[in-house]
Amino acid sequence: MTETHTSITTEVDSARAGAALGRAMRDAFRGGAADAVMVFASARHDYAALLEALARESGTRTIVGASSAGEFSERARGEGHVAALAVRSDTMRFAVSFGTGIGRDAAAAARQATAGFRGVSNPPLPYRAALVMTDALAGHADALLEELTVLTGGNYSFFGGGAGDDARFSTTHVFAGTAAHSDALVALEILSSQPLGVGVAHGWVPAGPPLRVTEASGTRLVSFNGAPAVQAVEEHARASGQKFDRRDPMPYFLHNILGISADDAYRLRVPLAVNEDGSLALAAEVPQGSLVHIMKTTEDSAVQAARKATRAALGALGGRRPAAGLVFDCVATRLRLGKKFEDELNACAELLSPAGFVGCNTYGQIARAEGQFSGFHNCTAVVCVFPQ
Repeated sequence: MTETHTSITTEVDSARAGAALGRAMRDAFRGGAADAVMVFASARHDYAALLEALARESGTRTIVGASSAGEFSERARGEGHVAALAVRSDTMRFAVSFGTGIGRDAAAAARQATAGFRGVSNPPLPYRAALVMTDALAGHADALLEELTVLTGGNYSFFGGGAGDDARFSTTHVFAGTAAHSDALVALEILSSQPLGVGVAHGWVPAGPPLRVTEASGTRLVSFNGAPAVQAVEEHARASGQKFDRRDPMPYFLHNILGISADDAYRLRVPLAVNEDGSLALAAEVPQGSLVHIMKTTEDSAVQAARKATRAALGALGGRRPAAGLVFDCVATRLRLGKKFEDELNACAELLSPAGFVGCNTYGQIARAEGQFSGFHNCTAVVCVFPQ
């Protein structure tokens, strides 16, 4: 049997916030300790104070999570909060591991993290998964996920995202136990007697012809079809009757992101700024030589994507009832939708009910699961569901 407890707090004092969350978990489990806690906290918090108090009151140091850019549960949502999911289960085993130095060597960081996995060979339980949170500002998120997949023989489902910092895009942290790390990833390995469900969807479609990426370096996209990348953006803005300002491009970029053509689908990337040379600064890498479309969407499409991702996650449980869910979506989605973002969360709550969920807005989303569009995404809903 699996018991869960979802909670969110608006308490601004970090130690008191952690203590309140931990006590609520103890109460929910009738005085017993949680087996694992997943926590997502605004950059306004003192992470050391928050995590130490949470560990003390919840009775476990098996804690993972990240700084975030908007926090929510089935009951409340907002910015500046702390959201947490506690799990107590006799059908799952949990272990925390982490890797550092992503910016220097993403492969080495992945090896460090998976060295703590207990189910890579001769797993004690048949189903293997991991919640993965990474410092996406350190880059190499696609390479990191690919390396994790190779190191685990393709036998693990992965879900999670890039840590946030309240849309400051300055410094992000991941949490392992009571410590917070930058330039790192953290993983909560989950070995289970039953499958976890993972669903992925985004709702964006091409708004223009394909563009060939003729030069790119990391998160800097230099040129399309041999011309500075910004020229294609400006041409699309004129053709579609939209306003585009190089000095303040985000109002345009939130509604016109890039989609990398891959496997009859589109992996999304959010432009963040225009550099002086006409190149674009992106939230994640775009491979040189790839075909890219400028994409469009609607408010209703975001809600339908959340529904699709949640239904896919529930369907992967094989008829089992959900105990709780984790929901990740991009900070760019929240900024674009404003108050309408609540419609997306309400769609998740409706489908998961009576089970609850927690989650956060991230700088990119991670998904790798059978039958799902895998990779590192932007502006994409990722839902994981724990079975009862």
